[in-house]
Amino acid sequence: YHIGNVAALPIADVLAWLSGLNPVANNITRQIIPELTTRLALLDALGVGYLSLDRATNTLSTGEAQRVRIAAELSSNLSGVCYVLDEPTVGLHPHNALALVKALSDLRDRQNTVVVVEHEEPVIRAADHIIDLGPGAGVHGGRIVKTGTPKMLEKTKDSVTGQWLKGTGKTALGARRSIDNAACLTVSGASCHNLDDLTVKFPLSRLVCVTGVSGSGKSTLVREIIFRAIKAKLAGKKMPNVLSELSGAEAIKSVKEVDESPIGRTPRSVPATYVGIMDTIRHIFSRTPEARARGYKASRFSFNVSGGRCEACKGQGRHRVEMPLLPVIHIPCDICGGKRFNPDTLAVTFKGHSIAEVLALTVDEALDLFSAFPDLVRPLKFLSDIGLGYIQLGQPSPTLSGGEAQRIKLASELTTRQRAGGFYILDEPTTGLHMADVARLISVLQRLVDRGDTVVVIEHDMDVIAAADCIIALGPEGGKNGGQVVA
Repeated sequence: YHIGNVAALPIADVLAWLSGLNPVANNITRQIIPELTTRLALLDALGVGYLSLDRATNTLSTGEAQRVRIAAELSSNLSGVCYVLDEPTVGLHPHNALALVKALSDLRDRQNTVVVVEHEEPVIRAADHIIDLGPGAGVHGGRIVKTGTPKMLEKTKDSVTGQWLKGTGKTALGARRSIDNAACLTVSGASCHNLDDLTVKFPLSRLVCVTGVSGSGKSTLVREIIFRAIKAKLAGKKMPNVLSELSGAEAIKSVKEVDESPIGRTPRSVPATYVGIMDTIRHIFSRTPEARARGYKASRFSFNVSGGRCEACKGQGRHRVEMPLLPVIHIPCDICGGKRFNPDTLAVTFKGHSIAEVLALTVDEALDLFSAFPDLVRPLKFLSDIGLGYIQLGQPSPTLSGGEAQRIKLASELTTRQRAGGFYILDEPTTGLHMADVARLISVLQRLVDRGDTVVVIEHDMDVIAAADCIIALGPEGGKNGGQVVA
C-alpha cells in the first residue's frame, strides 16, 4: 500500500493492516506501530472505526467530530487539564456510549478534571459529582437544585433529574398502533454510500423509528434517499438515481424534514412570527381604543416596516458591530433601548402591556395574557406542551439552540390545520433534551400521527424507540459493515 491507499482505508481496516505488518527490528518502527495502534484502537472503541483516515472533517457529524477530538486528547497523555464537553453523546448509540464513558473515566484517572454537560443516563450515573440546575427552564430555572452523587440526587424531591434516575418519571408511550395490514411506502433498490440494493417498507400513518449504531446508514436511507424521492414524486420530477423504485407514495400529500437548522438567521426572525401569531397580536393592538383614536393600523405594530418601528436600528433592537480581528458583537440600540419600536407605538397598551413588553413575555406568560383569544391560545399551548414555555415571543432566532428550533418547527406544523397525509422526517430530535422533555416530545409526535400523518424519526434514545409503532434497525455495525436491515 502507498500512503494514499492507507489513508483511504477505514480506521478498523488500518488497524488490521498494521497488525499484519512484520515490524523491522529498529527503534523507529518499535515506537511508531504501538503508538499508531493505540490511537486507532481508541477511535475504533469510540464507535468511529468506520471513518476513513482521509475523510474531510467538514463532512463529520457533531458527534463524530467530538469523539475524534476526545481520542486526540486521550492519546496526548496530558494531566492537570480541565476538559469541558457539551453533550458528547450526540449521535451516539447506547452501544457506543459505554466506550465514551470509559474514555472519559480514563481522562479523569490521569489526574484531569472532566466537566460534561449531559442528559444521557449512563453518563450521569458514571459521574463522581453532579450539579443539577433547575428546577425548570428559562425564567423557571437558573438555580442549583442539588449537588452530589447520583444516589443523593435520587433522594431530592425538587430534582427532576433525580426523579427520572429514581424511576418515578415516566414516559407516556400511548397505545401501540398495529402495523399489520397498514398501507406502506416501499423503497426498492436503495443504493448510496454503504447501502447496497436495499428494500425497506415504511408503514404509513405510524410513528416509525429508524435506529442503529453510528454510521449504519440511517441518515443516508431517510434523508438522502426517501426524502429526495418523495419530493421528486410530489413535484412530478424524475426519481433520483439512488433508488430503483418508490411505491405506495400516492397517500402522501406533503413531505417535510424538521431539522435543527435555525428558524431564521437574523434578529428579525422570532418565535412569534414563525408559529404565525404575530399578525393576530398586531391586530389585537390595532383594535385597542388608544390605537383607534390615533388611527393606527396593524402594520404600525410591525418591526419590519417603517412607521411604528425604531428607525435608528430598523426594528432590530440592536446594532451589529464588526471590528478587525475581533468577533462580531451586537449592542442594544441606544435610541429605543432594544425595544424595536418608537415611543408613539409603545404608548399603545393592551392590559397594561406595550407591544415591546408583549414580545418580552415568555410563552407561559403570554398564555395567561391572551387567554380570551383562541387563535393565540392554541399555538401557545402547543409550544408550552412541547417544553418551550420559557422562551420569549420576541427572542431573536440566532439565540435559540438547535433543539429549540426543531421543536418550534414541530409546534408550527401542529398549529397549521392540514389534511392528513403529511410525511415528517426528524433526525435525532432528542438532541439537547432532558429525559422529562423527551417525554413531552413523544406526546407531540403521537399527536401528529393521531391526525393521520407519518412520522419517521432517526433516533438512539430508548424512550423514543420504545414509543414507536415500527422500528427499522440498520447495521449490524457502521461503515462497510453496516447498511443492512437487521430487524
